[in-house]
Amino acid sequence: MQVATWNINSIRRRLDLVLDWLTARHPDVLCLQETKVLDSEFPVLAFQGAGYHAVFRGMKGYNGVATLSRREPESVQHGLCPGPDSEDVRILETVIDGIPIVNTYVPQGFRVGTDKYVFKLEWFHRVRRYFAERLDPNQPAIWLGDLNVAPEPIDVYHPDRRVNDPDFHIDAREAYRHAAGWGFHDVFRKLYPDRVQYTYWDYYRNAFAHNWGWRIDHILATAPVAALCRACEVDVETRRAPGASDHALVWAEFE
Repeated sequence: MQVATWNINSIRRRLDLVLDWLTARHPDVLCLQETKVLDSEFPVLAFQGAGYHAVFRGMKGYNGVATLSRREPESVQHGLCPGPDSEDVRILETVIDGIPIVNTYVPQGFRVGTDKYVFKLEWFHRVRRYFAERLDPNQPAIWLGDLNVAPEPIDVYHPDRRVNDPDFHIDAREAYRHAAGWGFHDVFRKLYPDRVQYTYWDYYRNAFAHNWGWRIDHILATAPVAALCRACEVDVETRRAPGASDHALVWAEFE
């Protein structure tokens, strides 16, 4: 099974890029974040024409998640339970081939010390409770998406200058570790413990050309699935393309 995750930063603006990648790579599952579109305007017919089922939940201009799969999902769960209705657009669980796949867009946090940052920290604790209530760490499961945390200094450029950033502050990193510690393993780091590789580069200051990036988009799996991971890569060309998202696509291959 090949699964991929991509913060597309507006599906309407980048529909052709997504369709081109699907046509070229034929993944089993592609999870999208920041679709930024109402459900009534999601391009479901375009994906059906490409051979993919689509489940999604979105809102105008912000957030939004979608999961595209070659096989029809066996079940679908939107949002954290319990939680505000607005969180439906941040987390989407689909079961495909018997494997729960949790597509997630974690709150960015705005600035350390603000209410939005506190909400981000609480969100990680709540998502761990979600895992404990719905999943089993000894059974197959995948958690992936834009998780808005660079877990280690190797995952961000100039880490000494980023200690107060909401995506690298120690509190955010510990909250992420707490959530992942339920039973998930970072399959990229499992394969490449020392590789410097980013997934996000800001549009400003020519960050991509300078490789001033962050690794904040992740694919994690429970032990039974992580043991079957044979490849996990960042498709940097998806960030280089004209009109690209500020995030690159990440994919993993499981036996």
